[in-house]
Amino acid sequence: MRYISILLSALGLALAACGGARGGKPSSEAAGSPAAEPEPVQPVLYRHRVVAEYPHPADNYTQGLVYFDGLLWEGTGQWGASRLMTIDIDGSGRTETLASLPPSEFGEGIAIAADTIYQLTWTTGIAHLYDLRGRLQRSVEYSGEGWGITSDGERLFTSDGTSTLLQVDPVTFRPLRGVTVTLQGRPLENINELEWIGGRIWANVYLTTSIVMINPETGVVEGVLELDDLLGRIDIDSRTDVLNGIAYDAARDRILVTGKNWNKIFEIEIFE
Repeated sequence: MRYISILLSALGLALAACGGARGGKPSSEAAGSPAAEPEPVQPVLYRHRVVAEYPHPADNYTQGLVYFDGLLWEGTGQWGASRLMTIDIDGSGRTETLASLPPSEFGEGIAIAADTIYQLTWTTGIAHLYDLRGRLQRSVEYSGEGWGITSDGERLFTSDGTSTLLQVDPVTFRPLRGVTVTLQGRPLENINELEWIGGRIWANVYLTTSIVMINPETGVVEGVLELDDLLGRIDIDSRTDVLNGIAYDAARDRILVTGKNWNKIFEIEIFE
């Protein structure tokens, strides 16, 4: 329960005592009595080991990561420094900037679905759509802030920094449905960068060192992974910011994570 308590405390939420959460309210089967509330789902607490480290440009304010076609694709943020780029983490380590956003746009999460790369922006309500060479094809407007985005290969899911996950139309970005992300029955705010792994949406929780694993149909957090030890493995300077960035290499079943202005990318394995 320690990791869940830390996560909820960091977000300013009260955590019910374990006994209360498990026990629930006294039940009554008397006629006319209200139905008992369902017991909150207790997420699995995962542990991890670092199996490899890769160089990462410390200038990159990481907003989104995707592993695709043998390369790590990254979307970065900051006014005047937001880009779409690739990193050859398995070979030369070479980085290549494919697109630079206007100074008026702050880049956010990225995702790849079918033959399109999507890149969100924070407050300007614009999503940029690129081909698989990183060439801009068109831009689409949407309402609200853009934070994270991911895809199961067909559907697109986005976050906006609240507890809401939206499924949006991949062509128009019109919202199709939404769910509230909940941890032990309570809304979980600050859902940030997203990645689809094994039928669930993994999400960084902004301002924490936690990743949550979300059921995309219900919004329920089914797993929690704490990565606070990674801060001790990077070179920390005045630019170093929070954990952010999850990528999945399905061909090799690799999970890759990094942070904003971190100088390393970590390959991790998880276990209960």
